[in-house]
Amino acid sequence: MTNFEFYSPTKIYFGLNRETEVGAIIKQYGFHKILLHYGKSSIKKTGLYDKVIASLKSNNIEYVELAGVEPNPKIDMVRTGCELAKGEKVEMILAVGGGSVIDSSKAIACGTCVDFDPWLFNTHEKIPVKALPVGVILTISAAGSELSNSCVITNTEKKIKNGFNSDLVRPLFAIMNPALTFTVSKYQTACGIVDIMMHTMERYFVEEDSINFTDEIAFGLLKAVIKAGKKVMENPNDFEARASLMLASSFSHNGLTGMGTKMYFTVHRLEHVLSGTYDNVSHGAGLAVLFPAWAKWVYPKLETKFLRFALEVMKVEKQDTNDKTIMAAINKLESFYKELGMPTRFKDLKIDEKAVDELIKKSTNIPSFIKLDSRDIEMIYKNAL
Repeated sequence: MTNFEFYSPTKIYFGLNRETEVGAIIKQYGFHKILLHYGKSSIKKTGLYDKVIASLKSNNIEYVELAGVEPNPKIDMVRTGCELAKGEKVEMILAVGGGSVIDSSKAIACGTCVDFDPWLFNTHEKIPVKALPVGVILTISAAGSELSNSCVITNTEKKIKNGFNSDLVRPLFAIMNPALTFTVSKYQTACGIVDIMMHTMERYFVEEDSINFTDEIAFGLLKAVIKAGKKVMENPNDFEARASLMLASSFSHNGLTGMGTKMYFTVHRLEHVLSGTYDNVSHGAGLAVLFPAWAKWVYPKLETKFLRFALEVMKVEKQDTNDKTIMAAINKLESFYKELGMPTRFKDLKIDEKAVDELIKKSTNIPSFIKLDSRDIEMIYKNAL
């Protein structure tokens, strides 16, 4: 294991109708004027928008709105938000949505406090030293941004998707009502399930010897997600299953399942190249394609960990060789992704071999527990063809 620090300051308000308390919660923290940040029309169609506005007004919370966040949130929107927040002198940002809205809010929270381009945080040329507080009403179980210190933004002009990490962007509070996710489409639910699992699997599959306590938490979370994922595919209104996914989303990416290990997030970095180049590719869909391809290439370097994952999480029967057992587990995971309706090959994303060659060229300096040279990157991508 490695030495570690664990910090998760976000206060969770969990359960039915907790979103109606948002105005009182904000008032309790002493804020009077906020930026309300959300996506497009979904929160208005579901009635969530009206509930939020009513709660803000009844608690005398002033607000300005910025709508229109897209999947793979864009730096242009962040820049607009920074100017609006500065001009209106807002005291905090309320993100109503999923990971894209939350990450956009985090970027605005940092960018509002500086006089330079907020994109410099994502290129790591600048480090946040101050940020406005961010509150969340979660509507999608996926990215885990509601408890994480991560902020990923896309620059469409440069075709680059990059993230930064700072405890300054861990949300102040997160309101979680699983019923708000009943209307999430099967496809987006499936993308979320993959992303939730990946946040824990990327923490587990590293070369360091981990703490069994941490591994057991990780395995329990992964098994719960697989079970709940199958249930919500059959019944989108299964409250208990939606609750399991919502909690798993949060605790898969707040550091809990990676205590004592290093964080490389190699597959995430490869996927950032993919969806940074092809903006129509959902993050979870890209991960579903790339993780099995990565696993098939690197598992000999992590045989013990992959074998334990195969037997304890994927529940495959032990074969006559470890290689066969591990491959059976990877194939079973891939089958689960297919069962969810996820792509598992580049062709499912309408990406051909020529386009893959371009992705290989752009995938340089990818962090990994083992050094990945150009041939390794090529083989991982080619495994996904």
